[in-house]
Amino acid sequence: MSNIDIQAYLDTHRLLVQAVDGVSEEELKWKESPVKWSVTEVLAHLIDHNIVVSFRIRDILADTKAQLPAFEQDKWVAGQRANESSADNILDAFQALLSYNGLLFGRLTDAELDKSGINIKGETVRVRDIIAGFTKHVNTHLAQIERIKQAYGNQLASAAAEPQQ
Repeated sequence: MSNIDIQAYLDTHRLLVQAVDGVSEEELKWKESPVKWSVTEVLAHLIDHNIVVSFRIRDILADTKAQLPAFEQDKWVAGQRANESSADNILDAFQALLSYNGLLFGRLTDAELDKSGINIKGETVRVRDIIAGFTKHVNTHLAQIERIKQAYGNQLASAAAEPQQ
């Protein structure tokens, strides 16, 4: 068994579900501005990122030696019209990918976890660091989800405080 925290990786789904629990469909799709993401778009980005991470890890394990791919997150979110998606559907797919990857991670030896590739910045990254980095990335976006929910609440409060004509 490796010394990576597979459970922390798997727990990202639970944390995201908790973050959107009780949030209305309107709030999930609300955007503070056209250039900012909605909660639904943040969720879509996280599964996109997990897809890319999954590919990167498999590419390293296969010893392909190709530079690990980057992705243009804003274009991915916009190109798939992510805000038209269902948060529940995104979270279901996210959980399935986490589970599939978790099974793989549990099979890896320390030597396999220490295999590395070169990212788009020219940096050497190990499989174990990619896994930990993804978990940290989700936590960063959990804070973003909370900021979006707060901004939505502030917008509602401002609208309610405006005098009616």
